[in-house]
Order: sequence, then structure tokens, then C-alpha cells
Amino acid sequence: MTRVIDMEIGLPASEANPDLERIARGRPGTPFAQSLPRPEGYGFANYGRVFKSRERGETPEQPVDDGGLKRLVEDMDRAGVERGLLVGAENSATGKIHAAHPGRFFMFVTMDPMDGMRAVREFERLVKEEGANGLRLSALYNGVVANDRRYYPLYAKAAELDVPVRIYTSMNYANDRPYDLGHPRYLDDVAVDFPELRIVAGLAGWPWVNDMVGLLRRHPNLYVDTAAHHPRYFAQNGSGWEQFLQFGNTLLQDKVMVGLSRYLFGTSFESLIDDYKNLPLKDHVIEKWLYGNAANFHRL
Repeated sequence: MTRVIDMEIGLPASEANPDLERIARGRPGTPFAQSLPRPEGYGFANYGRVFKSRERGETPEQPVDDGGLKRLVEDMDRAGVERGLLVGAENSATGKIHAAHPGRFFMFVTMDPMDGMRAVREFERLVKEEGANGLRLSALYNGVVANDRRYYPLYAKAAELDVPVRIYTSMNYANDRPYDLGHPRYLDDVAVDFPELRIVAGLAGWPWVNDMVGLLRRHPNLYVDTAAHHPRYFAQNGSGWEQFLQFGNTLLQDKVMVGLSRYLFGTSFESLIDDYKNLPLKDHVIEKWLYGNAANFHRL
């Protein structure tokens, strides 16, 4: 069986706190106490228009019967997914999930850069006491781009603790905020200022693929994952992934990790893994994408 490390596994809905997504998908920036109702279809609701297959309604009132983490781990076992980066969990759940499923998940915590040194101290505590494996940042939600100075104390602490940082790097379709909050260019300053910091560009930088490829060649400790993109499109002419696939099969074959994002596509781990295996990649490169590069990145 093919071994896989998945760089984006969604927390089962039955175990998620719906308030986290509701707050994250609200207004960008600082809330205003007397805000007016937002226009219909505005902000994150626009994703339902752009991606019809991903359209989701409000959180159901009845509990979701998805088997929780127990069934998720069973699905991982069946597909050969040895470990995965679990997204959507609260910071406070980090230690509990590690204790319940030792060695199965990477838990990257999210911190508010506005909290200054309080965030730094809590991040360090989560790593040392709860087993947090890294830091996850997303300008998509808070509107603070990756090279903002307010993140720098967190980057410095991550480098000191020798844990990686995953940074949202892609165009967004939430039409109430700038489309380029996740442009790869913001990673350049971070990699220059913290050359020893392991950084993974989550979501692979589309549509600025050429910029992403250039930065991956430029910075030794910058990696990329393919989360939120279906593998069938990587080899499709005109998709914009041509340079990514070319360099990912050659000079950057040690820099690419897969994010299956099964929760987005409503399919099985096995189906997505097969789609990766069918890409026009060398056999040893496919093994690196599916497992080897992530194992090296996480120092397993």
C-alpha cells in the first residue's frame, strides 16, 4: 500500500465548534459595533456561487453523524494515510486529540497577531505542554498579510522552538476583502528575515504559480502543499499549473507535499490518491509528493 502524509485533513463536522467558522467567515478586520446587515452573497458566501459543488448551507441543528475522529482514522488506515495535518480544531483540543490518536495528526495552532507577546507565550505553551506541531496563519480570515511585522514575534518563536509555519498562499474568492491577501510575494520577506524557519505555502499559490515556483527555488526552507486543489487539474492544459507540474517533477521534486482536502471534494482518500498517482510524474517523484517530502519536512 502507498504511504501518504496528508497536509490538509478537515476536522469532522461532528467534532467542530461551529462558532469558529462563523466568526472566521465574518467581516474582515476590526468589527464595528453598529454594522449594517451585509448584502446577500457577499464575502465567503461568494464561494457558493463560484464553486457550486462546495456550496454548503448553515450548520444543521441536528448533530452530524459522520463518525467523528474515530471513523476518520479508520478511513486513513484503509487508504494508507499514516498522518495528516488536521485543520479546524480549537487550540484547546490539541493535547486531547494527540492523546486520543497518538502519532496520527499534526496539530498546527492559530494565534491572533494582535495579541502580541501574550500570543507568543501561549504558542510556546501549546508546543511544550500540549504537543502543538506548528503554527498556522491565514490572511484570508484576518486580513493581515504574511510579512506584517505583527507576526514577527511568532515567527521568531517558531524558529526558536524549531517548529514549522503554514501560511495561506492562494487567491481567495471572498469578495469583501482583497483577492491577493495570500500572494506568494509576502512569503519572500519572511523567508529572508527567518532563513532557518521551515515554511509551507498552503494551497500552492494559484494563480501566481510562476511566482511560487521562483520563490521555492530561491528559499531552501520554503515548501508548498497542494491543499484545496483537485489533482485532476494539475496536468490539464490551460489550468495554470504547467510550470508547477514541470518543476515539481524536476528541480522542485523535494519541495511539494500533497494536501488531499477530502472534505472539500466529497470523495474518498483512495480516489484522490489515485488521481495523484495518475499525474505525469516520475514514480519516485510521486512517492516524494505523497509521503517522502512531508516526512522530511516534519522530521519524522
